[in-house]
Amino acid sequence: KLFLENYKQLNKMVWECSCGQGHLSKELEEQGYDVFSSDLIDRGYGITPVNFLEQDDIKIWNGDILTNPPFNLAEDFLKKGMEILGNGNKIILFLKIQFLEGQSRKKLFEIYPPKYVYCHSSRQQCAKDGRFDLYKATTQFYAWYVWEKGYSGDTIIKWI
Repeated sequence: KLFLENYKQLNKMVWECSCGQGHLSKELEEQGYDVFSSDLIDRGYGITPVNFLEQDDIKIWNGDILTNPPFNLAEDFLKKGMEILGNGNKIILFLKIQFLEGQSRKKLFEIYPPKYVYCHSSRQQCAKDGRFDLYKATTQFYAWYVWEKGYSGDTIIKWI
């Protein structure tokens, strides 16, 4: 919720392509966005099964993409999003701060520089499959990474 309160540049149309139980989708809808919610696995929300990474029918998505992807597929989500986004549209991913690490990621960021990284100043509670009852620890540092198709400047880090 904090990210949406601080980020006012989101397109009216948003694709939540890894919607799970709809946590982000519902928040976006409450904020007045038109949300297309999909997921590969049926967790009770959105259109399933939709494999975002294999979407060949969509040549250009003229909205933004905002999701919390499986961390091991984050690079693939970024590449696919940048492939199908219209110029000026954004892909926004909720990821661990460690996503900034690594030589291969440095090369990825040279191709796709994030426009913004919004770092949470407090720990965020995350839970696999929405099972907050099993995952109570908040030991990870998360951030929202914002890429804009066509952007080529420096990355700006902001705190929320």
